[in-house]
Amino acid sequence: MCVVVRELEPGEFFLAEKLWEEYRGQKADRQHERIFGVFEDDRLAATARHTRHPDGVEMDCVFASEKYRGKGYARMAVEALLEACRSESIFIHSTLVLIPFYKKLGFVPIPEDDLPRTIRERFLFCFGEMAGCNVCPMVRVKQPEVATTP
Repeated sequence: MCVVVRELEPGEFFLAEKLWEEYRGQKADRQHERIFGVFEDDRLAATARHTRHPDGVEMDCVFASEKYRGKGYARMAVEALLEACRSESIFIHSTLVLIPFYKKLGFVPIPEDDLPRTIRERFLFCFGEMAGCNVCPMVRVKQPEVATTP
């Protein structure tokens, strides 16, 4: 078994869309998104998506296909995204049960009002009660650049 973690090229976004048929039928946007994936034997098994909004960056579509669950692939996709995007603060809408998982990755819960407007608007259907929708807004603040030794 060969496992590879990497960022998808825009021409590969269709692979993520195919995987996301199991996850709310999400579509990819080549202009505003980056997608990080875990491939097992050349098959996309898990993803994490980075979306640039006008006023902030959001991570979502953290998803592993049912066939590949329990192998840590979703975590690997998230870690690849976070490493590549460490110089940006990243916002998420975590389900309540996954708050401990995201805390281990450096995310902290924040009040709804601290979300950038365009990211907050994606959950307007909650009417200001994200916890009632099983969601908690969180942020991981940008990380310092890592010095490399020559």
